[in-house]
Amino acid sequence: MKGRVLVAGFATRHVAQSAARAGYEVCAVDHFCDQDLAWYTRDRIRFEDLAGLPDAIARMGERYSFDFAIASSGAESLTFPVPLCGTPRERVERFLDKLAMQRFFENLGVPVPRIARDGEYPVMAKPVRGAGGWRNAVIPDAVTEKAWAALYPDVPYIRQEIAGGIPASVCCIANGTAARAVAINEQILRGSGEAAFGFSGSITPFDHPMGVTMTVFAEKIAAASGCTGTVGIDFVVSSTTPVVIEVNPRFQGTLDTVEAAYGYNLFSYHVNACAGTLPDTSCPQQYAARRILFADRDMTLEADLSPLAPAVSDIPWPGTFFEEEQAIVSVAGTGPTRAAALDALDKNISTVRQYMR
Repeated sequence: MKGRVLVAGFATRHVAQSAARAGYEVCAVDHFCDQDLAWYTRDRIRFEDLAGLPDAIARMGERYSFDFAIASSGAESLTFPVPLCGTPRERVERFLDKLAMQRFFENLGVPVPRIARDGEYPVMAKPVRGAGGWRNAVIPDAVTEKAWAALYPDVPYIRQEIAGGIPASVCCIANGTAARAVAINEQILRGSGEAAFGFSGSITPFDHPMGVTMTVFAEKIAAASGCTGTVGIDFVVSSTTPVVIEVNPRFQGTLDTVEAAYGYNLFSYHVNACAGTLPDTSCPQQYAARRILFADRDMTLEADLSPLAPAVSDIPWPGTFFEEEQAIVSVAGTGPTRAAALDALDKNISTVRQYMR
């Protein structure tokens, strides 16, 4: 065992799995505490909402001694009772505020959607704070904007011009002053409803004519960010230019497809980068796709999906109740081409859906 690590955040299974494969003993603080999180961890504490996360971290810190902690989604700005391996919270803060992040991109001179003028439509509306694109919306007119804002009273938001293209991201490894891009990913978004721009999966690698340009921009951004460890840079890419959307100063939801496609261990890369060492890059060994399935109605999943692993992950316990639109499980597919990986993904999704009727 290389050491004991505390991984905390809203969803931690992907990080815990990578850490366990890297040789660490893992304890997790997590909202879901799915079946497969238990496969990779010594102990787990579940919290209901983010307000309960600090207390859950403190309780886990009382149970064990840890060599270091990893902040996953929702925990980036928290104080930990053990040393943090990752971007310090004082450097994370500007990337949790979309307006501050906008100014960072503008000062860096990278292409970013401009802030729209008052009365200008259509626009992309985004809460100033929040991750995953869950409340983002295209606003066509003033009436729609008023109705959208009423859904989230007292939540500040920004209005940007709409960037057209394919959602993508670059996974970088940074040491605080320099960065190396290790994978380019195509992102899968929900595509409809209130969470139309919510992340729901990825395909790695992403073959695109703008791939080299995305890599150059991403390394410039990650190096200038002052972040350490794994850093994700989100883009919308067209045939002529990639437009940067945001920085994710933590492990990203694309971790599974990056590791499956390249054979990397991103947890080891993260720890080494926090000690100053950047990794070498390599060519992908295959294509990997992952998609999150969501409940199409209020339902209780009685079936045990664990025998379907490793084609599934984030596996709920039998008897778990899901409200409509809640995430149920992640499904994966791999293959020698993008088409083959998506075909495998579709077949695995069809199998899983048989258990969700």
